[in-house]
Amino acid sequence: MAPGSTRPTSRDVAQAAGVSQAAVSLVLGDKWRGRVSQATAERVREAARDLGYRPNLAARNLRLGRTRTVLLVVPALTTEFFAGVYTGAARVAAEHGFGVVLYPSPEGIGPARDPFASAQAAIDGVIASSMAADALTAISGDQLPLVMLDSDPDGSLGAATVNLDIADGVRQVADHLLALGHRRFLHLAADVASWTFDVRARELAARVGAVPGTSVRTTRAPISIEDARTAAEAALSTPGPRPTALVCDDDKLAAGTYKAARRLGLRIPDDISVTGLDDLALATALDPELTTVRLDAELFGERGMKALLAVLEGRVPDAGDIPVELVVRGSTAPPSGP
Repeated sequence: MAPGSTRPTSRDVAQAAGVSQAAVSLVLGDKWRGRVSQATAERVREAARDLGYRPNLAARNLRLGRTRTVLLVVPALTTEFFAGVYTGAARVAAEHGFGVVLYPSPEGIGPARDPFASAQAAIDGVIASSMAADALTAISGDQLPLVMLDSDPDGSLGAATVNLDIADGVRQVADHLLALGHRRFLHLAADVASWTFDVRARELAARVGAVPGTSVRTTRAPISIEDARTAAEAALSTPGPRPTALVCDDDKLAAGTYKAARRLGLRIPDDISVTGLDDLALATALDPELTTVRLDAELFGERGMKALLAVLEGRVPDAGDIPVELVVRGSTAPPSGP
């Protein structure tokens, strides 16, 4: 061991084995075959064991261009959903010796400031929500191994896409309300340009439109409770037959709808049924509790990380959307009037 050193180095191993440091690197990196003899390899390994040598993994990863760090690009962390996505991704990453860095976009959309001097030098790959896709351009994330979440598989920037079966979730909502007898629908849509919200609008219109005598009106709002209250109050005050069912793109929009209904003297579900999508903790804090679609955020994150690991290893990620489940609670009932 070098004088004064508390930790043996590759130079110490080389001196003990009587070989060059290059030979030590070849042997301990398991790249020695055909380049050094079997006897030399055994001598190096024995010297490393005797000295208690452990390679500097950080330096080794730097030389290999692998930091074992993944960037998770999400909208601003304003709901627990993306916290769940992070939890799932980080769990799988830790099992494979990777770390996950969160990169939220300001206000939930658009580019954020590059957290690295060079993202391409600092990270191995990216998992990104389609809701924050614009942020990728700020860090050239689309030039790295990339897995997109909630993204159109036919037009994705990524090497792979991982999706929840949002279309089926909307179909379950529509079928539930239609079976209760609802025919006049109001869709409170998220005012966000994103594939996942386009799917919700398209599937709701198709499912409801397939039943004679139905109608769907759409109003949009940013994803906040107060913006949803304002939009829903205006839409429900419009002259003409009032909708009997209000389908919201997520649970926060549904919470705003509850406030709008109370301001207008409407009872849920007696006068109007309301549904959400996400099944956040908020859904059971509302009164009555919210009928909504349960999305498994942690499984979503797990699948995203597994897909990225497959891409990094040159494998084909598992295919198939993640199933979702309608949870029926007290906010939906048959319409009270004809």
